[in-house]
Amino acid sequence: MSTVDRPLPPLNADERTTLESWLDFHRATLALKCEGLDDRQAALASAPPSGLTLTGLVRHMAEVERNWYQRAFAGEDAPPIHDPAADPDGPDGGFEPVEGATLGDALATWRAEIDRARACCAGRALTDTGRFQGQDVSLRWIHVHMIEEYARHNGHADLLRERIDGTTGV
Repeated sequence: MSTVDRPLPPLNADERTTLESWLDFHRATLALKCEGLDDRQAALASAPPSGLTLTGLVRHMAEVERNWYQRAFAGEDAPPIHDPAADPDGPDGGFEPVEGATLGDALATWRAEIDRARACCAGRALTDTGRFQGQDVSLRWIHVHMIEEYARHNGHADLLRERIDGTTGV
């Protein structure tokens, strides 16, 4: 039995509810892909030659949450979580396999970044903007991009999980 709550987004809601519900759905999907795995399983690069792992995906999505909501939208000076020497706008933050990294730690960090993202968005309009690459970027655009980012990486997580233990369909 799953401990992850993943309700279907409402079928007929206002724009903000629709966007935030789909974002939360995809966040929950990533958590479901990791549920029940131990650290060894979650660290398996199960689609050679790629070194991509479920732990790496979770670590990456923590970086992505921080980048878009804290840095771009809120304008905060939030350093990279996993590699302080890395470019904070780089595409691969967190993906790299790290000796001793655990799925539990990765999930805890990721969930904390989601909480910070929600706090950055609280009381803000979808038309409110932050800055990215010298241009204004709306909260609406960030939400849509994050849904796309999670959907793409959840496809990777589907394949990783199936290779680890045969689990499909979550």
